[in-house]
Amino acid sequence: MNSKHRIPESELIINPDGSIYHLHLQPHQIAETIITVGDPDRVASVSKHFDTIQHKEQHREFITHTGYLNNKRITVISTGIGTDNIDIVFNELDALVNIDFETRMIKDSLTQLDIIRVGTSGSVDESIDVDTVLISENAIGMDGLMNFYVHENTIQETVYLEAFMSHIKLHFKNARPYFASAGVNLLNKFESHFRKGTTVTANGFYGPQGRQLRLQKEFPEFIEVMNSFRHKHFRITNLEMETAGIYGMGKILGHNCLSVNAILAQRIHQRFSSDPDLIVSKMIEDVLEIATA
Repeated sequence: MNSKHRIPESELIINPDGSIYHLHLQPHQIAETIITVGDPDRVASVSKHFDTIQHKEQHREFITHTGYLNNKRITVISTGIGTDNIDIVFNELDALVNIDFETRMIKDSLTQLDIIRVGTSGSVDESIDVDTVLISENAIGMDGLMNFYVHENTIQETVYLEAFMSHIKLHFKNARPYFASAGVNLLNKFESHFRKGTTVTANGFYGPQGRQLRLQKEFPEFIEVMNSFRHKHFRITNLEMETAGIYGMGKILGHNCLSVNAILAQRIHQRFSSDPDLIVSKMIEDVLEIATA
């Protein structure tokens, strides 16, 4: 879009108080380093470590706290679950820093945000057990979000994606996955602290991640297919519901993104963490320490 194009009221919705539509935030109320969490209750679990909190906002499932930790301004925001919500949060966070709300035009000078997802996940790699913390070096989206945006020249790693599509085509004939990577700066900052992996982002928790309760699965071999994929030294390590959308949106919008995952479920061995709150709390503390160092 041309930066001189005025964005209509129907496309960029600004509330009467000058805040953006869903997040109910004004541009000065977010920092350039942002922690995202899926669970709204987890926002306070992050911000309780802040030295000071300047601003709190809540609208629907979107809760935001902005403050300071170790002299660094930082925001934590809940996205809710799934890439449909990532679409809302990332477009609106970007608008807050890169669109002039008075003129409704894209700014000439763009701001790059550091956005770190702190979430939970399930392992499909038998060597990665519960209570492990893993960062997503790459992510493959099975959710479809990026198919609504022009992205092929921005986020795709063609050889890797073609290998994955070839691997799954007998099982998922209509799938159109996409591939995106972590932001290099954040990956470099965090990679010495945690194990790295390749994440698959699903568009649901039960059937789309190979779980079965009462509904019969269309693809009963889903976990085995994920586990058996190999391309050079890469393999699928874990499943969750936001990372590929975060990486895809981050890449095309020009933001630096990283997903940090607490492994709560071991899908191959069918185990679940006996104390999920403990590993999530430790992950939050470690992420904040590294992010604000």
